[in-house]
Amino acid sequence: MKDSFGREINYLRISLTDRCNLRCEYCMPEKGVDKLQHEDILTLEDMFELVKVFVELGINKIRLTGGEPLVRLGVVDFISKISNLNGIKEITMTTNGVLLKDYAQELKKAGLNRINISLDTLDKDKYKEITRGGDLYKVLDGIEAAREAGLTPIKINTVLIGGFNEDEIPKMVNLTREHNMDVRFIELMPIGEAAAFASHKFIPNSKVLESVKVLKRVENEDKSSPATYFKLPDGKGKVGIINPISCKFCSNCNRVRLTSTGKLKLCLHSNREIDLRKPLKNKEDIKTIISDAILSKEEEHHLEDKKYITRNMNQIGG
Repeated sequence: MKDSFGREINYLRISLTDRCNLRCEYCMPEKGVDKLQHEDILTLEDMFELVKVFVELGINKIRLTGGEPLVRLGVVDFISKISNLNGIKEITMTTNGVLLKDYAQELKKAGLNRINISLDTLDKDKYKEITRGGDLYKVLDGIEAAREAGLTPIKINTVLIGGFNEDEIPKMVNLTREHNMDVRFIELMPIGEAAAFASHKFIPNSKVLESVKVLKRVENEDKSSPATYFKLPDGKGKVGIINPISCKFCSNCNRVRLTSTGKLKLCLHSNREIDLRKPLKNKEDIKTIISDAILSKEEEHHLEDKKYITRNMNQIGG
């Protein structure tokens, strides 16, 4: 399935829920968000019907996100159903890791291949601060449980925040020295609640290479990945740098997003959304609607011109 710019679209990110068990400062307001009512979100049955159409059109990689995907009841069975679809090559998940210790083995048995874990600091007090109450040790236990379950290679996603965690860059990088995991530093994106936060907390990812000068560039086998990868001389894992602000990777974009309310987002940084829920209920030709939408996918974002979207990240899917 190709868009009008010849890009092969084979990657679907699905937000299972807008709800989360953390309140990260750059993701949502301190008091939380107005939660969607049950009738406002896609049932997992309807979501699966849409997934089947996407797979028929050529999607072979699916990532489950949130909010926090593990707070959605039925997530394990949902993964099991997706894993049995012909054409699916990989099912992954992005999670904050808080509930991962309890779910890791079940997720693996259901067909989840690997996992990304959001973790911005290794300091328990700073973690509690940035997440507004989170417990770092639950996340560390979740990482270990994922490793034992074989949800590997594990990728740690670290948002670089000025005045907060740039002093921890060497410590985060050192995780790749002893463990076969990737640590990926992501520039703070001005999305929804994070727009104002990012205006005075943004620092470029060049800070990583300045802080750890021994990192050496390595080839990335996945050309569609937004990350540029490096390694320590004796490292088992890799260090990724993702620069959505200072360096575009739109020309290699291979993904689209489905929100928990049934909206198709063709570009993360565009406010444009296409409703799939209503036509699904009306038994319209969903395959044609999706195919036509893909052909209208934006060529690139315009963050460099400070054209920011209004929805919070938990509402879109991480």
